[in-house]
Amino acid sequence: MSFENILYEKAKAVARITINRPPYNVLDIKTIAEMNKAFDDAAADGETKVIAVTASGNKAFSAGVDVKDHSPDKMDEMLSTFDKLCYKLISSEKPTVALVNGAALGGGCEVASACDMIVASEKSQFGQPEIKVGVYPSVAVALLPRIVPWRVALELLLTGDNLSAADAKRLGLANVVVPEEQYDEACAKFLGRLTDKSLAVLRATKRAYVKSLDLDLKPALDLVENDYKNDLMKTEDAVEGINAFIERRKPEWKNR
Repeated sequence: MSFENILYEKAKAVARITINRPPYNVLDIKTIAEMNKAFDDAAADGETKVIAVTASGNKAFSAGVDVKDHSPDKMDEMLSTFDKLCYKLISSEKPTVALVNGAALGGGCEVASACDMIVASEKSQFGQPEIKVGVYPSVAVALLPRIVPWRVALELLLTGDNLSAADAKRLGLANVVVPEEQYDEACAKFLGRLTDKSLAVLRATKRAYVKSLDLDLKPALDLVENDYKNDLMKTEDAVEGINAFIERRKPEWKNR
């Protein structure tokens, strides 16, 4: 696949979507549309277990959506294209991981937050500065209170101030934070913790997780139990994993 504003590669069961507009990796409509296209390919690819989103350079993951694309004549297309990307990242049956080395601000923070997990370098910052230019970040307004304490979400949204990588980890926004010199190694190690699992079981787990998110506890338990019996346990790899454990051997995943 050929793109102008992103890099897209698949290797070792990881599909990596790289925003390629350094130094600030600003997201315009074309870039977001290319990310959507790459995501669709990764989601459908039978060899891909994990979808990673990252960026070129080490200054910014992304400084956000191009202000020019917030104009009245482009706003509808921008919001539709961007919201579609973020929802795909959230609802994907395959794990999604943001690899952040630098500033993730505005739409960049929303894209990172929409991923299931975040690996970041210590120099990274996260923030939603939209309030400073008289608007609010629609995805973050809906998503942040589901990730961090609501008081913290409101502070980020209403002040526009940034979180350090260390604070992002402390508050549950980032999973792993490492010194920049260890960043590449940490990213590879974290992705490997996912790619050594069965694709079929990863997908079944993520499906059950997403479906139960907004339910009360008892309906969520009932739904997950049903999916466990009628989805997970009908995969070959669930049976293989149990047999391998009993037989004290390493499982041989068929990813189905």
